[in-house]
Amino acid sequence: MMMIQSTAWADDAYKVEFTVSFSEPQAHYADVEMRISNIRKKEIEVNMPVWAPGSYLVREFSKNVEGFTASTSAGMPLISEKIKKNSWKIKTNGNKTVVVNYKVYAFEISVRTSFIDASHAFLSPTGIFMFVKDRLNEPVRVNIAPYSDWSKVSTGLEKIEGTNFSYHAPDFDWLYDSPIEVGNQDIFEFDAAGVKHEVAMVGGGNYDKEKLKVDMAKIVEEETLIFRENPNKRYVFIVHHYQNGGGGLEHLNSTVLGAKRMGYTDPATYTNFLSLVAHEYFHLWNVKRLRPIALGPFDYENENYTTDLWIAEGFTAYYDNLIIQRTGAISQADYLKILQSEINLIANQKGDKIQAVTEASFDAWIKYYRPNENSSNATISYYNKGALLAAMLDLAIIYKTNGEQSLDDVLRDTYIAYYKKKGRGFTSKEFKEALEKVYGENLDDFYNKYVNGTQEVDCAKYLAYAGLELVNRANPNIPSLGVRTRKNIIGTVVRGGAAWNGGLNVNDEIIAVNGERVEDINDYIKTKAVGENLEIVLNRDGIIQTLNIKLAASTDKYYQIDKMKKQTEQQKTVYRKWLKVQ
Repeated sequence: MMMIQSTAWADDAYKVEFTVSFSEPQAHYADVEMRISNIRKKEIEVNMPVWAPGSYLVREFSKNVEGFTASTSAGMPLISEKIKKNSWKIKTNGNKTVVVNYKVYAFEISVRTSFIDASHAFLSPTGIFMFVKDRLNEPVRVNIAPYSDWSKVSTGLEKIEGTNFSYHAPDFDWLYDSPIEVGNQDIFEFDAAGVKHEVAMVGGGNYDKEKLKVDMAKIVEEETLIFRENPNKRYVFIVHHYQNGGGGLEHLNSTVLGAKRMGYTDPATYTNFLSLVAHEYFHLWNVKRLRPIALGPFDYENENYTTDLWIAEGFTAYYDNLIIQRTGAISQADYLKILQSEINLIANQKGDKIQAVTEASFDAWIKYYRPNENSSNATISYYNKGALLAAMLDLAIIYKTNGEQSLDDVLRDTYIAYYKKKGRGFTSKEFKEALEKVYGENLDDFYNKYVNGTQEVDCAKYLAYAGLELVNRANPNIPSLGVRTRKNIIGTVVRGGAAWNGGLNVNDEIIAVNGERVEDINDYIKTKAVGENLEIVLNRDGIIQTLNIKLAASTDKYYQIDKMKKQTEQQKTVYRKWLKVQ
């Protein structure tokens, strides 16, 4: 572990120091002491962040705070008052040091929220550590007091030399980007791209450490090749295992992953895990350093809006599966099937014709993390749509430059131009210009249609550059009611379908059709024909109603990617460059 030399950071260098202990972990509480020094005001304000960077939703972490008190360093009480949902005002009475104490309830399982029980503590920093208003740039010391027989701490924070569990952050941005795992996690290490990687496995599992070391190292090396440098000396993976788990959240020199405890021996589940590793590690560059300009420095008390999450998350979602194909974890054929699924997912989501991917990015705060029964009709995921656009742009660039350049070059160029040279994020205009510089022409038409517009992406055109054809093999004569159900209770009514036009609602329970008791409406529809009339008896909030609905033809598309029988040399060149075929 990389150390901070005690001579460089004496105790009086830290104007804010936290100590986290666990007097009641079985009840899911952390005890937090915040010692604030170098105070020159009669009043100070301390605040709890309301969101976690990388997860674009105001989560109101202060709702979990209890027992807030303030005192002098000698223990004399000071007057404090809560002044808004996440802020407390403290009267200092001329004291230069103030000690704040509070408890945090932590019992929400996710990669972005803290969770504590008798076996371990996971601390997601924005939900644990408060900050002093206007003092985010000061260095911070964090002391961890593990509970009972807990013996290990895993974090991207740098350990202070000569201490057991004390850590340093140069400022609060680093602190808030450094999750902390405390317990008895199983730890193993591997080196890749000149970086020491720690993997902290929490909650058991049937994983093979030696296999993971090899496969994870390949991902690290492959992604580092794109940017030609790895910005860290040390990196930490914190992996939480559940009966059924998933998800990840990126940080500057660490990540938190969710995984299925006994899924490592299942090929599909293991592949998905490697894709997740590739996704979150790619964020080390894309988002954490190469980023939309709105994403840092952060405002931790309000939404940070950007129209470019389709780049930040979508491009990363494109590269995750591409990277594991490059490492050999999946075959070229497997990768094309994944891309095929992505194309079908978007083509069959009605919201793709309603919401542009830039709008989806901007509205992440109110829509993406708060889906409802109509979301598929009105929204599109900036992950999925962004990944598809990245794939098409990559093919277009490779084709236009005859295999000389690719999307890799665009990302590397912008990483150097904005993060390395200017120390800031890019604007939407600047990223478009970077794409155009490598592509060699303006991309106004692409942006107008697919980025800022809602036209269906002409995937067939771009795949043809690589000698691939896209064929819709859907049967146009399949009848469709246009609903998604569970036990005959409607969960979604598809925009423009027979049910939508005929007046069926979400939560309606279908009881009978054409005088027959129906056990499964989906199986029943398969026996009918397009244009057939249905008399549907339903239960709507306890009231029995009857609707007459005419079955429509299914509008679902089923695209399949096939290799062209005859390919030009240019198409072969594009394919080889794209999938790194030797």
